[in-house]
Amino acid sequence: MTTIEAEPARPTVRANDSALRDWVRALEGTAPVAAHPRRLLYHAVAELADAQGNAPALIAAAGGESLTYRALIARAKRYAHWALDQGLGKGETVCLMMPNRPEYLAIWLGLTSAGVVVALINTELRGHSLAHCIDIVTPRHVIIAADCAAQFDSAAAQLMSRPKVWLHGEADGGFERIDQEIERCPAEPLSLAERRPVTIADRALLIYTSGTTGLPKAANVSHRRLLQWSFWFAGLMNTTPHDRMYDCLPMYHSVGGVVATGALLVRGGSVLIRDRFSVRHFWDDVFAGNCTIFQYIGELCRYLVNAAEHPNEQAHRLRLCCGNGLQADIWKKFQNRFVIPRILEFYASTEGNVSLYNVEGKVGSIGRVPPFLASRFPLALVQFDPATGRPARDAHGFCIRCGVNETGEAVGRIPGDAAQGGEGFEGYTDRKDTEQKILHNVFAHDDRWFRTGDLMRMDQSGFYYFVDRIGDTYRWKGENVATSEVAAAIMAFSGITEANVYGVRVPGAEGAAGMATIVPDGRLDVAALRAHLAQRLPAYARPKFLRVAKALATTSTFKHTKSDLQRDGFDPSATGDAIYFDDPASDAFVPLDQALYERIKAGAVRL
Repeated sequence: MTTIEAEPARPTVRANDSALRDWVRALEGTAPVAAHPRRLLYHAVAELADAQGNAPALIAAAGGESLTYRALIARAKRYAHWALDQGLGKGETVCLMMPNRPEYLAIWLGLTSAGVVVALINTELRGHSLAHCIDIVTPRHVIIAADCAAQFDSAAAQLMSRPKVWLHGEADGGFERIDQEIERCPAEPLSLAERRPVTIADRALLIYTSGTTGLPKAANVSHRRLLQWSFWFAGLMNTTPHDRMYDCLPMYHSVGGVVATGALLVRGGSVLIRDRFSVRHFWDDVFAGNCTIFQYIGELCRYLVNAAEHPNEQAHRLRLCCGNGLQADIWKKFQNRFVIPRILEFYASTEGNVSLYNVEGKVGSIGRVPPFLASRFPLALVQFDPATGRPARDAHGFCIRCGVNETGEAVGRIPGDAAQGGEGFEGYTDRKDTEQKILHNVFAHDDRWFRTGDLMRMDQSGFYYFVDRIGDTYRWKGENVATSEVAAAIMAFSGITEANVYGVRVPGAEGAAGMATIVPDGRLDVAALRAHLAQRLPAYARPKFLRVAKALATTSTFKHTKSDLQRDGFDPSATGDAIYFDDPASDAFVPLDQALYERIKAGAVRL
């Protein structure tokens, strides 16, 4: 007989009327998705193009082309016809590498409407990492913005696949220009004979995530999830045609590229797009653009709070800021200083089936699951064993639920069928990567749960709080960094015999800064090492701190230990080893002495 540990009664929270309306709108918005399996996100936006074609849809914040609803759909139709002209079949892949701009959404919206899968490539990647991300999705074509041509060149020689490369814009390389090619394609809907039988169950996008180890993985994102994300957040944020979102998050991520855009476009609103976040331009953009919503990550809010006073910081029309990673110490400062009426914090991941929403505005919390949605969001916290790196098990072999305020790993039930409730896990392009994220026999024989890799705790009122990441990743500048990828880049530098990479906490900064302890085989040229890493890693993944040791401690199985190194951190008084700091002001690794350490701790040094 199977022994199943009883699920503790979920704490009840009496939702106020406003919060209840948010949940109801989200449920009403997503309810029709399953009933119309051939209606894609493209069709939802196209319907609005028919109803309000001249209304602004996507606006370039720093100049450049902006698109009305009619122009957006016309451009998308051209890309759909281009896909057919190239003989792209349903389910075949095109990679897209382009900075934030209205054209970005037009490209993948059009291609996915024709059944093509679009892989959204991180514009910070280069070299081996970029080649890996292209190769693992075996694309027929790659579309590269002229701005990214040099980065693509750094990876071209390492590609195992041989996709056809198209340039968008003018750059050296001798590739065909897709921006010129699509002008020869009609801005008309595909004919009945040309349309493919695309449904919401089909894969639409591939969005990359670092996961817990190794190089980036490509997560499957179906048309259904695109619609769910868009209409769910439209409901929670109560978006209308009068709203304008300020979006400066990378459009190759699910939040900046789908949530921030889709939640406005399915309700007739508009999106003001900036290529990247800028403290200097932020309030001018928000003010001049009449933005009513801002999609944030916590680090951006911290930058704004720490910046000098700006004349427009309270002259804006923002009614809501929505995002994740806003820590309690910044939350109130951000909301009070800039007079933000409401903050909507949430927790989710591109590939995961666990999501939380803090519609009540509980400071510091990532959200909760109201009782009436418990079956839709089957979430549990299970005790975690640091020694094994996996959830702990009881005498019967089942996972152990955490008690109130006890830290554990968050897991989400993967339904065996629709009747069980809960969200599915669509996995990655690699079956092995998919299986590694699934936990079996959690509370019953043959049940399956998704491992988030995140540690959380739940308070007595049912609100959840993020604690930390599990495994060999850390989060910095809003990006997950795989330590193995950074270590591999370091070890490729001549003269390094060992490297141990980990994240360290820096007072006043979100996430964990990268630190590497290395063992050179002789004299170390730190300037050359820094230049080497700049060619191989995006800026957010490069170690901020470098510790030079004579040897590294290992376990009995020769694995590097991190706990002692993380405890020492970047404090020079904790070790006799030399420590260097990657100083943005001098653009170099500089020796880190006690005085510099104290300045960094005090927040007086830019990271």
